[in-house]
Amino acid sequence: MTLDNQLSSLTVADAALALRLAAEQGQPVAALRDRLQNVSADTAYAVQEANTRFALEQGRRLVGRKIGLTSLAVQAQLGVDQPDFGMLFDDMHVGDGDAIAAGRLIQPKAEAEIALVLGRDLTREHHNYADLINATEYCLPAIEVVDSRIANWDIRFVDTVADNASSGLFVLGSRPVLLRDIDLTDCAMEMECDGEVVSRGNGRACLGNPMNAAVWLANTMVRCGRPLQAGDIVLTGALGPMAVAKSGQHFNVKIAGMGPVSVRFE
Repeated sequence: MTLDNQLSSLTVADAALALRLAAEQGQPVAALRDRLQNVSADTAYAVQEANTRFALEQGRRLVGRKIGLTSLAVQAQLGVDQPDFGMLFDDMHVGDGDAIAAGRLIQPKAEAEIALVLGRDLTREHHNYADLINATEYCLPAIEVVDSRIANWDIRFVDTVADNASSGLFVLGSRPVLLRDIDLTDCAMEMECDGEVVSRGNGRACLGNPMNAAVWLANTMVRCGRPLQAGDIVLTGALGPMAVAKSGQHFNVKIAGMGPVSVRFE
């Protein structure tokens, strides 16, 4: 089954189907922004929600969220003034040090992040640092492997939001760290590919502090009717530039105070 990449005036259902087929067939589609009916952030999130519901109906388990566009430079590039979010499902998780099969993703890139694992629900209309600190059971170093079902990463805000915030897979480290034992702003990050450093950064790269991103997400998810719950994983956003991932490469991330996490691409 295919959907014509040149089809104009896409409905929410059309766009959701096009993205699902792109993922299933490993063939990206043309950018959605010029083809969607009623182009807006709300329409883009409606496409994402349609595919979220489809995934849940297929038995996939929702285990958390990812926050994207946490770099002010990237926000400026896409003409927005806020992050975006995507859904994390259980089958998107890859074990620390494991391999990602060739062909599983279309055009992957790797980025280093801090993951928060929640121990309490976050259901208030407005949250603050104290709420997030009290709700965070522990942190983990993480690698988000982003991917795009849009050809050549030709994306703007509407495209990436509709495409589940360009989510792909995620890798979590295995040594939990308490919030009090890490400096979220000054923690230095270094990501290596095959032993060569390809990205450096720290917590300030993520909206000045990853907790800023987490508070934004908690508030946003309540408004969207999918509040964060105990046990959820929150990928707070990139600590440095992403790197293109190719077959045969091995990525290793070290975050000060948190230890390493790695992944291989077959």
